[in-house]
Amino acid sequence: MSARRRPPARRTAVRRGASRPRKKQLSRKKRQRNPAAVLIAAVVVVWLVSRVLSWIADHRWTMIVGLAVAVAGGVLWDRHRAARLRREQESARALRYSVEQLDLLHHRAFEHAVRDLMFRDGCADAVQVGGAGDHGADVKATDPYGRLWVIQCKHRKAGSAGAPVGTPDLHVLNGTGRPVHHGDVVVLVTNGRFSRPAVEFAHSQRLHLVDRATLTAWAGGGRPLWELLRAVPPPRRPSPLS
Repeated sequence: MSARRRPPARRTAVRRGASRPRKKQLSRKKRQRNPAAVLIAAVVVVWLVSRVLSWIADHRWTMIVGLAVAVAGGVLWDRHRAARLRREQESARALRYSVEQLDLLHHRAFEHAVRDLMFRDGCADAVQVGGAGDHGADVKATDPYGRLWVIQCKHRKAGSAGAPVGTPDLHVLNGTGRPVHHGDVVVLVTNGRFSRPAVEFAHSQRLHLVDRATLTAWAGGGRPLWELLRAVPPPRRPSPLS
């Protein structure tokens, strides 16, 4: 009786062999149907577009209404954006930092604090740009007088007790502040102090230094930075503040 039985392996082979051509036929049919479906869909889309264009041509007033709606929407959006910016600036005017608060910040958070102070003073485009490849700039902002500020930040955890900021940092800023970033006012801000050679170098190169004392007055008060610094370049363009 065992000799009359077929090996199960042969039965399996026959079933597998029989199913393969079927799958191939189905996949071929699918491939044949796809181009037809795409063509039908394209014809339908073209027909719908032509009908819409024909309807618009017969009802030209819709173009005028659509244009008016678009213009009105743009005006409303612009007013909404301007109102939001005014609210943000009004809220920012109340911003105050004590220098002790700034001491506790991470160096990146210190850069964001400087950016926020510039925004408080009316620099609507103030942005933090510090990071890899920043070319010596941590904050950039345009003041209401049209002057571009390029600011490098040096945070000291120990404040004035930390190492003074020296000339190497100023060399980097001096080499990029105007030639690369095209800044009108090039500034280095620290919650610490500067070495004497750094102060002398900054004076000779028209670089502005914000030490701990100046930072205290700026961050804790309401006066903008350009009122606290000496020899700031004149405005680029007239403004309501000039």
